[in-house]
Amino acid sequence: MNDIKLNDILRLTESEIKNTKIRFNIPNKAAGNPLEIFKNNREELQIWQFWNYARRKSFTEGNIAVGFIRIEGDKWLLFDISRVTKDLNLFNAVGYEHEKIEHYEKFCGRLIIQYKNKDMNLVRLAESVLNKCNILQILDGAFDNDLFPGYENVNISWHELKNVINKDSWKTALENQKGVYLITDKSNGKMYVGSAYGNNMIHGRWSDYINNGHGGNIDLKELSFEHIQNNFYYSILDIFKSTIDDKTIIKRESWWKNTLLTRKFGYNN
Repeated sequence: MNDIKLNDILRLTESEIKNTKIRFNIPNKAAGNPLEIFKNNREELQIWQFWNYARRKSFTEGNIAVGFIRIEGDKWLLFDISRVTKDLNLFNAVGYEHEKIEHYEKFCGRLIIQYKNKDMNLVRLAESVLNKCNILQILDGAFDNDLFPGYENVNISWHELKNVINKDSWKTALENQKGVYLITDKSNGKMYVGSAYGNNMIHGRWSDYINNGHGGNIDLKELSFEHIQNNFYYSILDIFKSTIDDKTIIKRESWWKNTLLTRKFGYNN
């Protein structure tokens, strides 16, 4: 079966293709994760899409600018298609005025492609990459990462956790398993190991972190809620059936604290 290519959906003419650039936006330390920004404030991504770095312009006036953000690996989510209406001639800043092309809005936030970017340049001429962009999926609604990815694949920010904690698949998975989990502070690398074996198990424990940030933990109480919201990531180290004795969970929690040295270098008091 032949792959469905990106332009089978966009239907850009030959002249439009020559006037189109595609920007592949990926996470960076300074600005964060564009996928997370999309979920919280899609319009903020216009800063990413139309940014010029020092002495290098991303677009020219009249260009059609197609914007993707990385979901994972070679999977990308379309979030914007706009036309550049004015070159502001700015560098290390948003360099352009632009207007959305309304015809494509129905695909933004819903169309997922597969594309392997082998180039260091993240702004590409459409004619060089269109035939390498395969359509994977068009979602029924806007992408929000609401499907539980499996316990071993959980690694999400506080904001992402807030968005999914009560989604059906996440809630079902988390409230039926005891476990040991890891919280990582991306600002300094410090870690906190915790365990969940009470009411609603992992779901109940992580809901506390969404409500107040610290969940009653002594060292975490010393941090501001804003710091926690902007820097904390949550993952799962071990899971156990609900019938497992709590002492087993506590013993395993202690093993992880010793292994990761979170009492000496992290947030475990």
